[in-house]
Amino acid sequence: MTTPHLKSINIGTPRSRAGSREARTAINKVPADGPVRATALGLVGDAVGSPDVHGGLDMAVYAFAREDLHVWQRELGVQLPDGWFGENLTTMGIDVNEALVGERWRIGGALFEIAKVRIPCNTFQERIAEAGGPDRGWVKRFTQAARPGPYLRVLEEGDIAAGDAIEVVHRPDHGITVSHMFRALTTEPQLLPGLAVIEGLATSVRSKVEDSTS
Repeated sequence: MTTPHLKSINIGTPRSRAGSREARTAINKVPADGPVRATALGLVGDAVGSPDVHGGLDMAVYAFAREDLHVWQRELGVQLPDGWFGENLTTMGIDVNEALVGERWRIGGALFEIAKVRIPCNTFQERIAEAGGPDRGWVKRFTQAARPGPYLRVLEEGDIAAGDAIEVVHRPDHGITVSHMFRALTTEPQLLPGLAVIEGLATSVRSKVEDSTS
């Protein structure tokens, strides 16, 4: 069994993307050559193209499993290098979608906490088409799989590097996984009220929970 670890750390800066909903996007991330500093607002050397919908304390770092990239490679018949889904951390040996919201990971010199989930958008569809995948239908397919990967807060800043172990140092007792939160926010809105039990629930998610019970 593979010890949970970082396969790569991926960073990128915004670039113009013709035809995209966003004028600029930083989804095009590539593996860093050495250690990277994780800060409360993200990784040093990385940036977001649309700060109104990406980034911030609750979406400082995005993680996606290499195992899930392998699955999509086979299903789509394309190559998906580390970072292709826009993830900052390509993980191995840990099911990031069965991790709990509020779970904390010690990686290198930094401490992370799962805060939110990735919701696919049109830019993501274009990224898949760029890899040779379908021109349409990807967002729906990705949503149905309900394996989005989590956004992480950085609770303690520090340096991280490819190969660093991922140590789970805290698991809350509510049982709400990344996949569960994703389904609540997308295909199964009846699950929204149940998210209220999550301590430190991301502000944008809490507003949706409150709307569902009003």
